[in-house]
Amino acid sequence: MFVSRRRFIAGATGFAGASLIPWPGPARAAAPVEASLVLAPARAALAGAGHPQTAVWAFNGETPGPVLRFRQGDRARIAVENRLAEETTIHWHGIRVPNAMDGVPHLTQPPIPPGGRFVYEFDLPDAGTYWYHPHANSAEQIGRGLAGALIVAETAPPAVDRDLVWVLADWRLDRQAQIVGDFHDFRDMAHAGRLGNTVTVNGRVPERVAVRAGERLRLRLVNAASARIFGLDFAGHAPWIVALDGQPVDPHRPADGQIVLGPGERVDLALDCAGAPGASFAVTDRFYPRTAYKLLDLAYSDASPLRAALPPPLRLADNPWRRPDPAKAARHRVTIEGGMMGGLRLARLDGRSLGPRELMRHGKAWAINGEVAGSGHPEPMLTLARGESAILELVNDTAWPHPMHIHGMFLDVLSREGAPVARREGRDTLLLLARAKADVALRADEPGDWMFHCHILDHQDGGLMGIIRVV
Repeated sequence: MFVSRRRFIAGATGFAGASLIPWPGPARAAAPVEASLVLAPARAALAGAGHPQTAVWAFNGETPGPVLRFRQGDRARIAVENRLAEETTIHWHGIRVPNAMDGVPHLTQPPIPPGGRFVYEFDLPDAGTYWYHPHANSAEQIGRGLAGALIVAETAPPAVDRDLVWVLADWRLDRQAQIVGDFHDFRDMAHAGRLGNTVTVNGRVPERVAVRAGERLRLRLVNAASARIFGLDFAGHAPWIVALDGQPVDPHRPADGQIVLGPGERVDLALDCAGAPGASFAVTDRFYPRTAYKLLDLAYSDASPLRAALPPPLRLADNPWRRPDPAKAARHRVTIEGGMMGGLRLARLDGRSLGPRELMRHGKAWAINGEVAGSGHPEPMLTLARGESAILELVNDTAWPHPMHIHGMFLDVLSREGAPVARREGRDTLLLLARAKADVALRADEPGDWMFHCHILDHQDGGLMGIIRVV
């Protein structure tokens, strides 16, 4: 794997004073907080100095798009203009929105045509780290650069010195630093998905991030890659995980030292800079052991430490979503099947039972409970009454990982591999490793048809998608 490395300019270079300060976020407004996004071709210096700029698709001329910042309780009004040569939509990943604002073409809204405009408007009840991206031809549109972070600040944010966002992405570039156009390749779709050869943080190949001894960072990690799973090792540091997919958890260290993010997942860290002035520590991605690489260095300034030590971070305030009641929930088995080295023998596509070779001729390789998502949206895999709770027994019966993303609601993780989880997790995207199992509960509060799909986007295109209907 080739990963070029060039200078990385930190998004915020100044340091706070010796006292921890809350990140203020935008002031609350009585009227909707307005923003605008324009999708259009652009050019970006992805590979850094000495390389040609890359032709990308961008929001407001940027990839990733601008960080949209709101405050918990705000109402957002976001005008989207499509200047691409193809139709698109925007999905607000992880945010509880009305079904008509969910951004799924032909399911929740008509697609936005070239030259068209659509205004999304919704409340923001939950604080946390979220992101936005197209849901039309999403494997290519995200793969060409259309993704951005959306931050909802708590009404009483935690005390930190700096609040940083790292949008992680990877790109398949040729020797001229241009995006290779082999999207929707069947080999990618039936295996691990489209893995790139160049990794960026906030749209640049990173080299170093400047830090100061004794400061505490709130580091918001967003995996906006279309297939790559990240397993970040912060050498010389012991970060605290404080939120997963925007939802607070009891602050804890990662069990194996790695911060693992599947596509679509987010992790909020409290990162205490405990190194000495002038020191440098590598952040390494080790998820794929044979192609481990250094992502960047945490480079300490020569300034004296801000403070000698920091206490463990406090738990963030819970968001107001209503957790499901597992005791009153029916159980539903959800089996993920297919892919290369899988055991799928027959699956239904558009009402017909087909074998693996026939599915391959239709560009499909994956199924949920024997059903393959075809050219249109499938019939619901599950129908729930509004307010009803359900338990999904997720079984990944394949040789490949799958980050399963649910729209419109959260998953309350109950168990993994048959063992209860050590702490409650509210997730909207859950990474299931090969042959893994997990039990999750959900509460169906918002009416509509909601997607449930793999966020390795080639897998979604290859049939790994279902619909949960709330009536």
